[in-house]
Amino acid sequence: MFSKILIANRGEIAVRIIRACKEMGITTVAVYSVADNEALHVSLADESVCIGGAPVGESYLNMQAILSAALLTGCEAIHPGYGLLSENAKFAGLCAENGLVFIGPSAEVIEKMGNKDAAKRLMRSLGVPVVPGSEGIVATLEEAQENAKRIGYPLLIKASAGGGGRGIRKVSGPEELEQAFLGASLEAQKAFGDGSVYMEKFFSPVRHVEMQLMCDAYGNVVCLGERECSIQRKNQKLLEESPSPAVDDACRDEMTRIATLAAKGVNYVSLGTIEFLLTTEGDFYFMEMNTRLQVEHPVTEMVTGIDLVKWQIRIAAGIPLDFSQQDIQISGHAIECRINAEDPANHFMPSCGKISLLHIPGGPWVRFDTALYQGYTIPPFYDSMIGKLIVHARTREEAIRKMQAALCELVIGGIEQNRELQIEILSDPQFRRGEYATDYLTHQSFGGLLNDGIE
Repeated sequence: MFSKILIANRGEIAVRIIRACKEMGITTVAVYSVADNEALHVSLADESVCIGGAPVGESYLNMQAILSAALLTGCEAIHPGYGLLSENAKFAGLCAENGLVFIGPSAEVIEKMGNKDAAKRLMRSLGVPVVPGSEGIVATLEEAQENAKRIGYPLLIKASAGGGGRGIRKVSGPEELEQAFLGASLEAQKAFGDGSVYMEKFFSPVRHVEMQLMCDAYGNVVCLGERECSIQRKNQKLLEESPSPAVDDACRDEMTRIATLAAKGVNYVSLGTIEFLLTTEGDFYFMEMNTRLQVEHPVTEMVTGIDLVKWQIRIAAGIPLDFSQQDIQISGHAIECRINAEDPANHFMPSCGKISLLHIPGGPWVRFDTALYQGYTIPPFYDSMIGKLIVHARTREEAIRKMQAALCELVIGGIEQNRELQIEILSDPQFRRGEYATDYLTHQSFGGLLNDGIE
């Protein structure tokens, strides 16, 4: 096992990883920007190193600074968390070149699965059902027009190197194609340095369901059940639950088989997630593979009793899984609500400022993953998510009631945040029936609480 790990991240996920390391007897090193000098993860780590200015390009994406910090402090491994450098093949490769273990899959696998178009072609060759679409990169508007005729409308144009909901455009008809094609490519170039796009069929209504995988270096692959991630705004998840109210035992078994097939087909080692689109007819299609820890991993931990972060570290250290697929038991129901510093009634405008009051809910099977503390000032440079409230109960209905109670008890003073929107979602009869899809929020206003311009 490692004796010292550097956490190349910030916020609640850095805190989550530091806590796991402390329980495992591992010394931790935090890195931080000048804007994060008073951040909680800096205080909790055993050591900390300032790596640059407030913008992520000067700090949390500064590979050389992070690698230097790891080497100077005597670390053996780097945990990237999620976002930032977590799916950066170049960074994973540099870790290996410098004798550091990247806590995640190999650079080769990250690169292979990071290109969404190439990943789809690989999955298709393995026999994994893939969303119908273009056979490769669509380089010109003429090619886009030809593919559109074959695929049919509506369709999506998506960034090949995409992630986080960026570089995606829906096209309802031929009159929208040119603007969407150019817009997706331009956004992809700005966000990822790669403007290449591909096309795929747009299903509506459709659900976003993902399968959590855990794979060690000895060929053992275990699927830890599915997560329902269809409550989204602008292609970003807002609320997740496990198990999915739309997945029955037969569908779950087939998804498990396909996800396992995909992981073995790329010789995957680490935690990973296969994301599927699930249609109303019960068909599902591979969308992408996330080669990292997911934001919503706590709901899987709640229903399985397995600490995903600890096992991610153990796998990276070469420790084999000590359980098999037959040992996995899904118990009860878990829900996660992402708490974001933003105003849903004002186009989700980000909110920054000093936390004047903070009360965190408690009780059996209630968990709040956060880096907030009273008096902390949220900087304006980073993602708006400031916490994740997670509950677990015996049934879905009990979990909904528990989450409603926990949200009502959560107090975050001094900033705008989306707690009230989460309460409205949980109170909606359509959600309570489990009858929702990825377009759910486009049909809601909740009495003006949710801005009608949401996409």
